[in-house]
Amino acid sequence: MNDIAWYIYLIISLAGILAGFINTIAGSGSLITLPLLMFAGLPANVANGTNRIAILLQNIIGVSQFKKQKILDTKTGLYLSIPTTVGALIGAFIAIDIDERMMKLSIGVLLIIMFFLVLFQPDKWVKEKAGSIKAKPSIVQIIIFFFIGIYGGFIQAGVGFFLLSGLVLGIGYDLLKANALKLLLILGYTPFALLVFIYHKQINFELGFTLAIGNMIGAFIASKTAHRLGNSFIRYVLLLILLISATKLFGLF
Repeated sequence: MNDIAWYIYLIISLAGILAGFINTIAGSGSLITLPLLMFAGLPANVANGTNRIAILLQNIIGVSQFKKQKILDTKTGLYLSIPTTVGALIGAFIAIDIDERMMKLSIGVLLIIMFFLVLFQPDKWVKEKAGSIKAKPSIVQIIIFFFIGIYGGFIQAGVGFFLLSGLVLGIGYDLLKANALKLLLILGYTPFALLVFIYHKQINFELGFTLAIGNMIGAFIASKTAHRLGNSFIRYVLLLILLISATKLFGLF
């Protein structure tokens, strides 16, 4: 990687700050970092693997901060981490030979659907359903998070939105608590997915750790401010990022 100019490393670390903030407070920061890693010269599959280093370290920071603030529901997270991790391992093996175009279009359609769900059902995203959250997920919820895990193992970009949807609409968390739990679930499966990419030599450690520095800073800032910003603010950020992400995936800019 000696052919990469010094300013590329700077740009990647700065982009990581933005991506880490977005990933922690909403999701889809990887839609910034994946194209940037490819611009730096990495093939798509290597960029997909390299990005996981930043995701892993970013989520360690985010989870630790949310836990200190007593926002994180660790017990439910441990239950849900089992199906998501199993799914992510399957997805990571699928990702070794990635079909980018079809995946981008599929994600774009799903994000547009989610945009309208967040837009027209605001109460479900900002208010926790009193008495509806159970310590143990149901079979249906386990199956849902298994398939979300497959997607997350396949390609990280956008998985936060799907996890938020499952946690808010499927289980009943408000956005603040769902965000904290989302980070724990991603942290649970990322090391296993990362090992698959390492084994298949689809990681660039130099760029991965450069990106991770930025992601960790962004995650720290977001986790420190999320509680003060509140659910309504997070919902507006979520709507904005959903719209931008979907239009980018459709190739509109």
